[in-house]
Amino acid sequence: MINNLFLKNNIQEQYLKSKYSIKLSKQFKKIILNIKKDIKSSNTTLNILDSKFKFNFKISDLKKFKKFKTIVFVGMGGSILGTQGIYDFLKFKVKKKIYFFDDLNEKKLLNFKRKQNFKKVLFLIISKSGNTVETLSNTFALNIIKKNSKNVIILSDKKNNFLYSLSKKFDLFYIEHRDYLGGRYSVLSEIGMIPAYLMGLNIFKLRSNASYWLKGKNINFLKDSTIKLASLINSKKYKNLIFLNYSPELEKFLFWCQQLIGESLGKNNKGFFPVISSVPKDHHSLLQLYLDGPKDKLFHIFSFEEKSKQKINLKKINNNQNFLNRKTIGSIKIAQKNALIKALKKNRIPFREFKLKITNEQILGKLFSYFILETVIVAKLLKINPFDQPAVEQVKIYTKELLS
Repeated sequence: MINNLFLKNNIQEQYLKSKYSIKLSKQFKKIILNIKKDIKSSNTTLNILDSKFKFNFKISDLKKFKKFKTIVFVGMGGSILGTQGIYDFLKFKVKKKIYFFDDLNEKKLLNFKRKQNFKKVLFLIISKSGNTVETLSNTFALNIIKKNSKNVIILSDKKNNFLYSLSKKFDLFYIEHRDYLGGRYSVLSEIGMIPAYLMGLNIFKLRSNASYWLKGKNINFLKDSTIKLASLINSKKYKNLIFLNYSPELEKFLFWCQQLIGESLGKNNKGFFPVISSVPKDHHSLLQLYLDGPKDKLFHIFSFEEKSKQKINLKKINNNQNFLNRKTIGSIKIAQKNALIKALKKNRIPFREFKLKITNEQILGKLFSYFILETVIVAKLLKINPFDQPAVEQVKIYTKELLS
């Protein structure tokens, strides 16, 4: 048990080659030394995990935006997935109306424009490149770029790009997106922390455990996990990573994980295909495949074991379902999860468990930093660059060619 976050690996040794694991163990030590150096170095992606990380903004400059009760986030991929993960997980603390435009959905745009008074809405437009087609399309469709607008914030890098040029031309509030920091790694930087602050969340608590996993005994779990994951990917037998999610609050966080893992490790004919599976609903549609289908899957099981108040009362009903009497909805989900774990063990299917006891900024910050570190280390063990995305860039080029 690590405070209120429980992590466990159940990847049996039968899936690992001992000689390869020993080799990776030696590499792990060197990688960790380099990562610790990178964290302390400015102008590196992993500097976001430094406890002394310096923001590109001042809290005092954002206070004037706190008056807005409705906030719209416009972005794509890494520019917005982390914020969605933060909002969904900590929604119970947010007292404002939050909207996300993270796709091209004309009906959603028209419906929003019809119902909202834009003067009372704060818009955050986020794009690392400043040229993201979908982000620009939504921004212009909303028609929010006006001279000296006091309800628009733009976050992009300072290179010659569309959004930065607009901020200068129309005198809009602008904050720099560091050009060396990829979107999928940016959640603990300005890209995730500005939205979190404006939602009324404690951004310092969100960042308080950024380097947690590199301290003390925590690094042992990180070592065990990364070596086993790299071994599974290298074997080429395990191609699918299934996130079994028993906690709706974590759904958007897992979509952030999906992008992080997919774009960082999916290179050189390697990587996992990450899929989010909503359970126990999917017990009744995909469980047969999971347990008796191709043995090419690794499962990550996520749950939040909160105390549930909703109990089932069968005193007035005389039937054969008495085993449900006085049970809470939460306890039923836990029983289903534990039953699945028992079946996975019996079928010798590899899995990992992530169990949360509470929901707060600190726990979510631990999850963000853990998966960032784990993904980077696995990539380096596999001799993959975790920070680029060459195949994605090619599609962006083709799209612009077709629109020209």
